[in-house]
Amino acid sequence: MQRRSFVKNSVLASAGFSILPSSSLFAQQQKIKLGFIGVGLRGQDHLEMALRRNDTDVIAICDIDDRMLGMASKKIKEFNKPAPKIFTGDPYAWRRMLEIKELDAVLIATPWEWHAPMCIESLQAKKYVATEVMLGITLQDHWNVVKACEENNGNLMMLENVCYRRDVMAILNMVRQGMFGELLHLQGGYQHDLRAVKFNDGKNPYGGGVEFGEKGFSEARWRTNHSVYRNGDLYPTHGIGPVAEMLNINKGNRFISLSSFATKSRGLHNYIVEKGGANHPNASVQFALGDIVTTNIKCFNGETILLQHDTNLPRPYSLGFRVQGTKGIWMDVNKSLYIEGVSKTNDQWEDAAPYLKQYDHPLWKKYSSSAEGAGHGGMDFFVFQAFVESVKRRTKTPMDIYDAAAWSAITPLSEQSIELGNQTVDFPDFSGGRWMQTKNIFAMNDEY
Repeated sequence: MQRRSFVKNSVLASAGFSILPSSSLFAQQQKIKLGFIGVGLRGQDHLEMALRRNDTDVIAICDIDDRMLGMASKKIKEFNKPAPKIFTGDPYAWRRMLEIKELDAVLIATPWEWHAPMCIESLQAKKYVATEVMLGITLQDHWNVVKACEENNGNLMMLENVCYRRDVMAILNMVRQGMFGELLHLQGGYQHDLRAVKFNDGKNPYGGGVEFGEKGFSEARWRTNHSVYRNGDLYPTHGIGPVAEMLNINKGNRFISLSSFATKSRGLHNYIVEKGGANHPNASVQFALGDIVTTNIKCFNGETILLQHDTNLPRPYSLGFRVQGTKGIWMDVNKSLYIEGVSKTNDQWEDAAPYLKQYDHPLWKKYSSSAEGAGHGGMDFFVFQAFVESVKRRTKTPMDIYDAAAWSAITPLSEQSIELGNQTVDFPDFSGGRWMQTKNIFAMNDEY
């Protein structure tokens, strides 16, 4: 998947939240003021989208890396937009940014270990919050962010863009129309060779060397250390987000238990030896992360989910989606489906393309031209659009704090399961029972 491309062109369900007018006229007139915490390469993707819109003003950016601040400032000048306030100089400069009263919303695109404290203090500052995945590191991190959101009657949306992938949304549309019958089993994951992301030459973001940590650049500077010290599904949200929406997780359904297994670790060490030599200092690093981590999840309504995390080995990119119900099945790897009584040939896979076209989600039908050229095949446009529209209307985000917590908590829970010898562990109910009454509002029409 192309990782670097740019765009061309939660409130609690049961809380008494005062919603401002949400008419299209109000939305058109409202121009929101955004602040960015982290303007590295991923943060610059979102910055580009904000700069291309006429309903957002970027009034503040924060980063401790002068190179990234320079790149972001150059981009802002290219769009002839006013220079924002810049916050830098120390790792907590973002706290000064949050003091800006007119700031409506904050977008966080920093290393994972910073997400929880930044989310908490942004919520306490009464800002709408959009955060890149993940929500936190420990299970307690997740509880702390949920508590901050509840105590401040806040809105937090995880920017899980795969929920808006075009084929996934078409399948969601088919699920909601009953094409697959009653859902029973779903699969997804993050199956992506990240070796050239986890290691580089310290100057370029992808490959060219086997450095990481202080000698690495961009994601290799921080992300690879998680593979050194942690063993679990470190990146579950791409796989779990879309299937969670299909299963109405936190909206009449929830995860109740989880068990995880990990293979031995070989891929990262072998890559270092191959690219840097057996005598390279990093060849002696012991990586905790198993090359393939498999997680099984049981849902309250009786469905099962299988997730796989596979980022250390040579392989083509695939999220490995599978949606199976009482009437049929779809698998993205073979781009095929089978629906009993509908498919032309019994017991044979059928090309999914005609169905994906026929059941194209209304959002894609309406905004496909606007999403053209956006990052990750257009998905980035939709997830950013959903957040901005929620802020403009002062209403609940379509993916809320309980979604963010449930999807992201798979990581520490999988670590716990593996450490306990693959035991099944209980899944916490972050919503405190609200899942029983909450209705799903994700992508129910073509609005946002």
